[in-house]
Formats: sequence, structure tokens, C-alpha cells
Amino acid sequence: MTTEQIIHRLNELQKVSNELDLPESEQRIMLQKVTEVTDKFINGLPQVRGYNPRKNGNLAIKAEKTPLSELLETYRYEVAETGINAAAGTHLGYIPGGGVYTAALADFIAAVTNPYASVYYASPGAASIENEVVNWLKSVFSFPETAVGSLSSGGSVSTLIAFTAARDRHQVKNEKVRNSVVYVSGQVHHSTQKALRIIGLEDVIIRYIAMDEHHRMQPEDLSVQIQQDLASGLNPFLVVATAGTTDTGAVDPIDEIGEIARRHRLWFHVDAAYGGFFILTSKKDLFRGIEKADSLIVDPHKGLFIPYGVGAVLIKDADSALHSHYYTANYMQDGANEEMLKSQANLSPELTKHFRGLRVWLPLQVHGIEPFKACLEEKLLLTRYFRQRLAKLGFSLGPEPDLSVSYFWFPFENETDEMNKRLMDEIHADGSVYLSSSVIGGRFVIRMAILAFRTKREIIDRAVEMIERCLHKVIQSEEK
Repeated sequence: MTTEQIIHRLNELQKVSNELDLPESEQRIMLQKVTEVTDKFINGLPQVRGYNPRKNGNLAIKAEKTPLSELLETYRYEVAETGINAAAGTHLGYIPGGGVYTAALADFIAAVTNPYASVYYASPGAASIENEVVNWLKSVFSFPETAVGSLSSGGSVSTLIAFTAARDRHQVKNEKVRNSVVYVSGQVHHSTQKALRIIGLEDVIIRYIAMDEHHRMQPEDLSVQIQQDLASGLNPFLVVATAGTTDTGAVDPIDEIGEIARRHRLWFHVDAAYGGFFILTSKKDLFRGIEKADSLIVDPHKGLFIPYGVGAVLIKDADSALHSHYYTANYMQDGANEEMLKSQANLSPELTKHFRGLRVWLPLQVHGIEPFKACLEEKLLLTRYFRQRLAKLGFSLGPEPDLSVSYFWFPFENETDEMNKRLMDEIHADGSVYLSSSVIGGRFVIRMAILAFRTKREIIDRAVEMIERCLHKVIQSEEK
């Protein structure tokens, strides 16, 4: 093509490509339409069902243009009003996520300004916000200033980062893998086993340490098992304690486990993804010794009520974290002389990532910490209130939980598990409030997980009414 032809073609393409850069007037119209939808969604949350089955619709991407108003209606019908309503207080099933509005504003700002937060040289302000969130977390959990951290997509990737550093610190590779031992409880989150597999440690020996009647790991059994493994010529290198188990809300005796790990020079990891932020409440004594951890994970999209997509990992041994994740390339030479620890890309598998720090930093700055503490304290009391209401209806309850997850079942005279499964089916069919189930100690149970910041006493009352209503249906159908 000649230069004139190229210029002509560029002019033609520019007419079309400019459509991606909307004029300010159109931006305002679109923003108003979106705000109308989100306002209506938030205002409807107090009355919304906890679960709705998906409707039959079409979400396929089409080549032709579709008006935003039509797409917003499709989103409402096909996404916002189907499945588990994770933004509502009626989500008591799995560990609920959050959805504070100020975090959504932060995401909007981050998406529009689009800073490259992974590398300090590329966006020192955004990188500094990410690091200030990490610094705040270090202060919350009494980690030293020399510790490093990264904001991830959630607990699974945080665990992956921590275990990779532990693997490299203890040189667990090649023939050493099959001889190495990891210690967990039966209530450990499955992301632990998943992370071990991903980082090449599928063949390590995993010891499941006995638990007490409250589903907490027993330190005495851990100590005995480690000594037996050492005597057998094995290589114990990692122990995982949980500060808030997903099934039962239990907090392992962190202080004692940490001391055992220190004595035997094991890497001590604490999974506080769900429960970690309860350290800010009256339950803080349960977390004594958490500062002994070599690595710790915690999810702001759980205990800080931030929307899904932000977890965090703290690691004391910066050298191990850098060894695992620091690489560079010729095209990045302009930023090669920066301080390595200022760049999150050097502490994570991710090079390009969402500017997650703003969605934590902005809500904490706008609201202060007290509303978050009050919300967490509220969930602890709501759990006690829920259990008391269930006990009055004749339900059997699991042990008093450490945090805000508990379980229950109805003591039917016959086929208790099958009858409770039917009760669970009725609860799901009702959908007023969403609960989930599990199998604990060989028994089918129904779980309550109270963490959504919009869950208030009125929601718990609604849940109890729903459970009582569904119980009567099961009993009546059995009598027929």
C-alpha cells in the first residue's frame, strides 16, 4: 500500500474504532442507567429470596450491537436474580461474600483509570496503595515490618503463594518430595490439598491430625506424630492450622501449634481466610500466637465484606517469596532497578492483575474500622441467637462454634440422615433464605454460615420461620 492508501484506510478505521471511546454525554447517560439498575437491586435486597433457579435465557455473545438498556435487563433477569444472592443478607449457606458499595466505587475508579498496580515503576501510587493494605494487614496480625505480602484473587491463590515459598525454603523437590510430610486437620480447607498438587507436591505424605469434640486440631497428637515421623527418617516440613474452619467455624489452638512447629523447625501456615478478621472482635484471644506463623492467608472478600475477588497472603521470609516468584525480562529493563519488594508482581504468580488494593483501601478510609468491627461482632451474636431459636424448636446442634459457622439437624426417630436431606431439599425449594449442608462425623447436617454484612436479626427470624415451615412439610409428608 502507498502512504496515501494507508492514510485513507486509517481514516476509515478510525471512524469505527472511535466508537470505543464514548463522548462524555453518552458516558453520563450510560452511568445513569447503570446506577438506576444498581439502586433498584440494593433497595430490593431486604425482600429478596436467598436462592432462585436459573431461568432459560440466552447469554451468548452476538456480533451485532445491543442497546445497554436491553443488556441491563438481561443481566437482571439472567444473573442478578438467579442462583445464590451473594449480596443479600439471606445468604447463610457457604461462607458469604460481601459487596460494600464503597468497594464497588473503588472498582469503578480502578477500571476507568486502569493503573498497572503490579509494578512500582509503572504506577508507584497504585503499587503503594496495594502495599499500604498489606502493611495494615501486618499490623492487624502482628507480623513484623520485614514480612512481605500480596493481594490475590482469594484464599486458593494465597495458599498457592505461601506453600510455594515454604517448598522453596525447605528445598522440597525431586526425590525429597515423597519423603516429606505435611500436617493438617480433617477440617482443613480443600484448597490446601489442591495447592500442594499444583506446586508439584502431590506425592508428599499428608497426616490428618486428630481433632477434639469442637473440631480443633489436637496439639499433643501433632507433636507425637512429628516425633514418630522424624524417628522414621521422614522430612516433616509444613503444618497447617485453621483460624475458622469452613464446616464448623473452629479455630485450631494456634499458639500451641505454632510452638510445636517452631521447636521442630517446620513452616507454620495459618489459614485465616474465613475467620481471620474476627481478631478485631471479642474473640481476639482465640488468635493468640498467630504472629508465630511463617505465612498467613486472609480474605477481605469474607471478613471485610469486600466483593469477591480479593484475598491476601503474608509471608515472613521475603527471600523465599522472592525466590519463588521474581523473574524479569528484557522489555522490563526500565523498571529493573526499582526496589523489588515494592512490586506485587515479584511476590505472586500474577504479573498483570486487577488493582485490588483500592477496593480494600477506599472502604477502610471512607468508613473507618469501627463499622467493620461492629458488623463482625454482630455476626457472632446472631449465630448464638440462631442456635437458641433452633434449640427451642427441638433441633440438635453441633458444638458451640468459635466463630459464626455452625450446624444442626433434626432428631427424627427413623432414617435421620435421609429425613434431614429431605428437610434440606425443602429449604432449598423454599429459597427464602439460603442454607447449605455437609457431612460431619458421618452425619448429614445443615449448615449456617453467618457473615454477610447485610444479615441482621430480621433475616435470622425469617430463616427460623422458613426452617419451621419446611420441617412441618417433611413431617406431614412422612405421616401420609
